[in-house]
Amino acid sequence: MSNLVRKLDLTSLRLFVAVCQERNIARAAEREAIAPSAVSRRIAEIEGLIGLPVIHRESRGISVTPIGEAVLRHAQEVLADIERLEAELSQYATGAKGTLRIVGNMSSTVQFLPEDIAAFKRVFPDVDIQIDEQTSSQVLRSLVESDFDLGFCNPVPGIEQLEHLPYRSDRLYLAVPRHHRLARATVVRLGDFMDENIVGMGQGTSLTQLLVREAGRRGASLHVKISVSSLDALCRMVHVGLGVAVVPQHSGELYVNTLDLALIPIEEPWAIRELVIVFRQRDRLTAPAAALVNFLASR
Repeated sequence: MSNLVRKLDLTSLRLFVAVCQERNIARAAEREAIAPSAVSRRIAEIEGLIGLPVIHRESRGISVTPIGEAVLRHAQEVLADIERLEAELSQYATGAKGTLRIVGNMSSTVQFLPEDIAAFKRVFPDVDIQIDEQTSSQVLRSLVESDFDLGFCNPVPGIEQLEHLPYRSDRLYLAVPRHHRLARATVVRLGDFMDENIVGMGQGTSLTQLLVREAGRRGASLHVKISVSSLDALCRMVHVGLGVAVVPQHSGELYVNTLDLALIPIEEPWAIRELVIVFRQRDRLTAPAAALVNFLASR
C-alpha cells in the first residue's frame, strides 16, 4: 500500500474509471482511444499495487469488486480534483486570477487608470491589483530594479531600454485663480505665463522637466516659487493665489468645481503629451499583466 502514492498514476486511474463506467474493457479502450491490451495491463498494475482484484473479468464484460468500488470512489474524487485544478490554472493562464503590480506616474494614475482598471476588474474580478504612484523616471527605474509588472508613464530618457506601447495622450492646461488676469482667456501659450509665479510638482517629474526645457528654448527660466508632491496640494496652492500651475486636463477638472480655479488650454505642440505602457519583456509578462495589456490594447 505504501507504494500507491509513488506508483499509482493518473492515467491508470482514468482508464480504471472508464472500465467501471463502461463495464467493458473493449468499450473503455475505444472511448479512451487506446488498445484493450493496454487497458488490461493498467488494471493489472493497479491490482498488483493493491494486492487485491479490483474487477472480475466475465464473458460479457466486467464486474467491480468491493475493493474496486472503493478504488473507484477515490479515483473519481482525485480526477475531479485534477479537473478543478486544471480549470483554476487556466484562469491564471488567461489572466483571470493572480496579483498585478503596477507603477504609474500621476497623469496615468489620476486621469486614466481608475476607469480602465474598473473596466478590467469587471472582466477579471479575481485579479488583485496594487498601484504605486511615482514620477516617470522612477517608473522606469522601478520596473528595472523591482518586481513591478507594468508601468505607465510619459516617454522619458531611458525608456528605449524597455518595451513600451502607446497608452493615452493628455492635454496640458494652465490652472489659475478665477480672479487672475488670464482666467477668461480661451487659450494661452507659455510666453503668456512664463513670468508668473509657478507652483510646480518637483524637479524629478516629467512635467516640470518639460516646462523647464520649453522655457530654456526661449532663453528664459521659470519662477517656480513653490514645489509640492501631489496634485491636490498643487491645486490648493493655486486656489489661495500663490501662483499658477500647469496640470493635465482631466486632473485639473477634478478640482474646478470645488476650488477657486479656472483652466485654460495651452495651445502649443509640447502641451500634448503621450503616455505609454512599459514592461521589461512582453513574452515574459505574468498572465494578469498580459491580460491587462491585451485588454487595454482592445479598447
